[in-house]
Amino acid sequence: MQIPIARPSLGPEEAEAVTAVLASGIIAEGPVTRSFEHEFATYCGVAHAVAINNGTAALHAALLAAGVGSGDEVIVPAFTFFATASSVAMTGAKPVFADVLRDTCCIDPDSVCDRITEKTKAVIGVHLYGQPCDVFLLREICSDRGLVFIEDAAQAHGAEINGAKVGSIGDLACFSFYATKNMATGEGGMVTTNSADLHDRLRRIINHGQSEKYIHTEIGYNYRMTDIAAAIGRVQLSKLDGFIQARQENATFFNEHIDVTGIITPVVAQGRSPVWHQYVIQVTEDAPLSREELMAYLKEQGIGSAIHYPVPLHRQPVFASIGADGGIACPVADELAEKVLSLPVHPGVGAAERQYIVDALNKP
Repeated sequence: MQIPIARPSLGPEEAEAVTAVLASGIIAEGPVTRSFEHEFATYCGVAHAVAINNGTAALHAALLAAGVGSGDEVIVPAFTFFATASSVAMTGAKPVFADVLRDTCCIDPDSVCDRITEKTKAVIGVHLYGQPCDVFLLREICSDRGLVFIEDAAQAHGAEINGAKVGSIGDLACFSFYATKNMATGEGGMVTTNSADLHDRLRRIINHGQSEKYIHTEIGYNYRMTDIAAAIGRVQLSKLDGFIQARQENATFFNEHIDVTGIITPVVAQGRSPVWHQYVIQVTEDAPLSREELMAYLKEQGIGSAIHYPVPLHRQPVFASIGADGGIACPVADELAEKVLSLPVHPGVGAAERQYIVDALNKP
């Protein structure tokens, strides 16, 4: 049996949608993109959604729309994918790294408060691995201090906290539709917001700064989504709840059946409904195999695994080179980087596959 760590869930419906776009002759941004935006906004429960060509561009555009620029600081978690911090640096601002919580791996609100200075402009909370971070507390922290709160929901399409969809709580929220995400367009992204002003600025930023055709009122970018990608996205969105259910069933099974000394299974925080972009165990020193030995063993059994992420952001050389690390201590992020291991949880993992994974883990 071969079980990859990730596999896009694409079918004939996506192919038919793309074929229809090709036949229409409108293959760049057009009416299909507008329909995708409307449907995604409705799904998230927000007023506006702006389709973008990838998730990193979504973060960059959201930061620019929020007025982040040179001389500003933006607080980000030290343990997440590189783009959360690199998008800050792309604006000319400085990423400041907050530590994360050991149980959920999400940004620690207390650490955020410790990092706030007079230069802080915004906070980005990442819904890491599809687990919602404490958005309501983070929003309160930001509101009390006049800061912009941005949700990085690249891994969390459809996740909920206290009944609210992620992407509907922050001033802005950013999604990715990369090939391995819970819904995919190959490359693609989306920014959601309830602010008409932020929506209008996003529209200009992603379209060369145009307020109307050939009238450029600010420096912008070509971050538009194509109708080809949007066509795939519309079909994927219609399947998303089914994808989520499959991931949740797999994660629940793993939580109930993995029983190995020294392996810690994921914690679901109260009031939260994660969508399990990754199912991440922590391999401690008490486990029968080291993390690297376990990965090699799983590979022999035909089971894919991966480390998300082996080097926390405050340890990345590029941020030290631009003075963004600041000697900040993030001990939990350092610890997690040494322990985390992702197992296959995608919808392609059925009942037989998940049982095989559990049996292999429980009897190394």
